Amino acid sequence: QVQLVESGGALVQAGDSLRLSCSASGRTFSTYDMGWFRQAPGKEREFVAAVRWNSGLTYYADSVKGRFTISRDNAKNTMLLQMSGLKPEDTAVYYCAARLGRSTTTRDINEYDYWGQGTQVTVSS
Repeated sequence: QVQLVESGGALVQAGDSLRLSCSASGRTFSTYDMGWFRQAPGKEREFVAAVRWNSGLTYYADSVKGRFTISRDNAKNTMLLQMSGLKPEDTAVYYCAARLGRSTTTRDINEYDYWGQGTQVTVSS
């Protein structure tokens, strides 16, 4: 069982940077694939970024590639999402997600077993 808690959401202006953090409970954090998803009002939850447990390979949605960076610190049971060049269309509730490491795609929302409560990011123009 893993419990996830996001933090770092805020109201920022277009072009600003922001860092989200996901803190995980449990002693097996290092064996979990981790991901970030987001949900804007009236839209479905969508993939943002993910990092694999073993290789550390990272994956990004095309809409954030080059602007967002996902990272993890297994010693601290923490995952980060560094966001730069924020745009109004990045406005959403951002969710941290986890699953036991496996070789299947990291982009599918249905692949994840554990979710945080979300943190609001609002980007004003």
